[in-house]
Amino acid sequence: MLSTESAPVVRATLPAVGAAIDEIAALFYRRLFAAHPELLRDLFNRGNQANGEQRKALAGSIAAFAGLLLERPDERPDALLSRIAHKHASLGITSEQYKVVHTHLFAAIAEVLGDAVTPEVAAAWDEVYWLMANALIALEAALYQQAGTPEGEVWRRMRVAERRQETPDTISLLLRPEDGSPAGSFRPGQYVSVRVELPDGARQIRQYSLSAAPGRPDWRITVKRVRDADRPEGEVSGRLHEQVRAGDPLLVSAPFGDLVLPDGDGPLLLASAGIGSTPMLAMLGHLAATGSTRRVAVVHADRSPADHAHLAELLQLVAALPGATLRRWYEEPGEAAPEAEAGLVDVDALELPEGVTAYLCGPLPYLRAMRGGLLRRGVPASAVHYEVFGPDLWLGQE
Repeated sequence: MLSTESAPVVRATLPAVGAAIDEIAALFYRRLFAAHPELLRDLFNRGNQANGEQRKALAGSIAAFAGLLLERPDERPDALLSRIAHKHASLGITSEQYKVVHTHLFAAIAEVLGDAVTPEVAAAWDEVYWLMANALIALEAALYQQAGTPEGEVWRRMRVAERRQETPDTISLLLRPEDGSPAGSFRPGQYVSVRVELPDGARQIRQYSLSAAPGRPDWRITVKRVRDADRPEGEVSGRLHEQVRAGDPLLVSAPFGDLVLPDGDGPLLLASAGIGSTPMLAMLGHLAATGSTRRVAVVHADRSPADHAHLAELLQLVAALPGATLRRWYEEPGEAAPEAEAGLVDVDALELPEGVTAYLCGPLPYLRAMRGGLLRRGVPASAVHYEVFGPDLWLGQE
């Protein structure tokens, strides 16, 4: 909760800070990487820095947090904080790094806003920052404790036990610890980070959902090669596709992520698009392994059946669940899937039982369309959960 002294100052200055937050974030990153180039090389996603998405995500999270402090002073925005904390823990972020961020962020604020940053304004926004930072530090400490690892020490060496080509642009990798021990437990829907050394010596990190159910001696990740005419080819996905084979070592983090299969027997909607199907496969695999009779509506959208990774496995899992149904939409269905529907998902055509909890994963336009459609149909916002692959440009908009 903001202090009584700071709340009116933040309220009065939030429009100005919000209007300049993108410029502030851009300057912050320039300052940060000038002082600590190793952070860009070995921690931050260089692709998302180049296209500006990380800057937008930072700006959005700060503005959203400040706004929530004012709008809901008696509530902590746990949904926003939890998503950030899980991502930070998967990267091995430490509490000391928040001090580094503070130094360069407030230098950027002062430079962009100039004389408007009076001592009173600086103190108020300093309070906003440390309220957010300390909340994240506490959440991340709990996550490290749950993972059984010291702060920031989330990495272990694993080896690729098997590599499979799932589609022309998608591979799956089975990962096992080098010491021969079981890979370990996780909650269906969680992800791991993978750290890969690139030809220029950078050690870039990416997150990949665990795409098979827990309870196996190995973990499986599914990697889609990033190929987009409007952005650079994915550095890490390209490296994994081109170089990594069975027997190769990889540095892999402990599992994190808060888009996880809920307990209970209430009805579920698992809606995905493209490679967003991967956490849903782990959820469905777990339901099948435990003999669940829950009512589960599975919805998937993709470019074509040939581009749909793990399609045969999805069909088998849905068939194994007596309460599950599957609907698929393809932009180019062709003749290979006569039972599928053409075009984009029609939310109005979905059967939504009372009390349904929805889990969404896929590109941001898909998430916006699905969430908007579900809200329009009366599903409460609190019952709609999502996962974004990459910087979350939607924080605070739930």
